[in-house]
Amino acid sequence: MLILYTCALVLVLVLGAPWWLFRMATSGKYREGLTERLGFVPQRIRHALNKKNLVWVHAVSVGEVLAAGRLIEELELRLSGVMDSPAQTSWRLMISTTTRTGQALARQRFGAERVFYFPLDFGWAVRAWLRALRPRMLVLVETEFWPRLLHECRRAAIPVAVVNARISDRSWPRYRRFVWIWQPLLRNLALVQAQSELDAERLRALGGMHVQVGGNLKYDVRVLRPAPVAALLQEHLPPATPVLVCGSTLAGEEELLLDARPPDVVTVLAPRHPERFGEVAELLRRRGERWVRRSEWTEAPAAIEPGFVFLLDSIGELASLYSLACAAFVGGSLVPAGGHNPLEAAQFGVPVVTGSSYENFRGIVEKLLEHDAIRIVQPGELKAALAKMLACEAESQAMGARAREVFESEAGATERAVQALFELIAARSAQSGVQP
Repeated sequence: MLILYTCALVLVLVLGAPWWLFRMATSGKYREGLTERLGFVPQRIRHALNKKNLVWVHAVSVGEVLAAGRLIEELELRLSGVMDSPAQTSWRLMISTTTRTGQALARQRFGAERVFYFPLDFGWAVRAWLRALRPRMLVLVETEFWPRLLHECRRAAIPVAVVNARISDRSWPRYRRFVWIWQPLLRNLALVQAQSELDAERLRALGGMHVQVGGNLKYDVRVLRPAPVAALLQEHLPPATPVLVCGSTLAGEEELLLDARPPDVVTVLAPRHPERFGEVAELLRRRGERWVRRSEWTEAPAAIEPGFVFLLDSIGELASLYSLACAAFVGGSLVPAGGHNPLEAAQFGVPVVTGSSYENFRGIVEKLLEHDAIRIVQPGELKAALAKMLACEAESQAMGARAREVFESEAGATERAVQALFELIAARSAQSGVQP
């Protein structure tokens, strides 16, 4: 099975090579971290490995890094907190990501010396990282099931745990079609904490043996240290000016939002992918909008007048800016992309509008819908929905309050995941003679 899988992976890479090379040459998107993806362990990582018991955590992109951030901090603190003998080695969590945006955020939050790019799923690349890290455990965030990685961990007797696990509606038919591939791999997982009972049922059907419902880590993502740009922007907003924050937008959505917004609001426009910042800036220029670019504006802050568009061309600051909003739109939902996380706005009691493509966050959106705490709209309904929200009427304010109540009531997944992981690490460490 692994031979066939490897051959298929090689074939995909060979056939896609012209496109990959073109993207590397024109955008640099896939050039960064290429050596790490191929199994080269840089010196900055090797320096961090000395006398450490390691847990390797893999978080694909920005959403997973944000979801796992508190878990990483609390698990490392708990592991290190019980080490009372100076003769014993300490514990450290190392973090890998797949995307460039996830890498940037993880390095910013945890330091470059403990963050690296996830290797391609070839035996030599995976084994190189496993030999260098020698992790006591691998923790996968959400559903990053790579066959070669799981196989090599099993060969090396490295337990694999999955937190915040989910099987989306879109991917479920594909998993079910190839259940014969997944069963021998997933039955060896040491722990699976699913987001919901439906996810747990699907994971058990695919062969998972140690599956439990842990809840969604995203309900525990809170802005504890607001980005400085939020306070700076608030200082330069005219009093009582409504703010609309449009987060994680994709191609085709920005123009719809610009056409639908009321003329007297300040609009924060935050494209999902950094490589599109220039494209959206060009759109604003072409339309003759009054706008500023965050990276330039912060160098010489000036008043932001009603009708202005604030282009957020940065990573990791969107959640803080939701705190300024009278209303929020969550992108990736007016186009068929599966949507993004509405909880980033809900934590501030901000009423949220999103499109009908939200399958990647179905559990969260349906929970908000149960409490009348979000609005789902089609493109033609967007203008009226935003106008009503931004009027800051009692109805929209109450909807935002209900969203915050849902956010608070569903918290606790991080604590459950930390406890389960700690117990598993303790049990495995006791077997090998290492005291956690």
